[in-house]
Amino acid sequence: MSDCLFCKMASGEIKPDVVYEDDAVLAFRDLHPQAPLHVLVIPKRHVANLNDLDDVLLGGQMLQAAAKIAGQLGYAESGYRTVFNCNNDGGQTVHHLHLHLLAGRQMHWPPG
Repeated sequence: MSDCLFCKMASGEIKPDVVYEDDAVLAFRDLHPQAPLHVLVIPKRHVANLNDLDDVLLGGQMLQAAAKIAGQLGYAESGYRTVFNCNNDGGQTVHHLHLHLLAGRQMHWPPG
């Protein structure tokens, strides 16, 4: 989509602070981090939200990328959180599917 911020990042039109990339996904540091490590993992093709994800493999690739990043950056053993927000009431502000990878501090429950 031509007006989608994350599509522009996936295409290289906008350069985020990339921490991981493969054929299917791009991961970059969040501009407004909520933890010492806050990375967004996005599919390179546009999927609006979790309701529209019709590719089980792509969902798995996003989760595997998050686990790989957590391991490479030293957070796998201490722990991390992954979050998908879906639509407005779920807290999704950019309507391109993205997974939040958060680590480096104690996560509380419920998240709020």
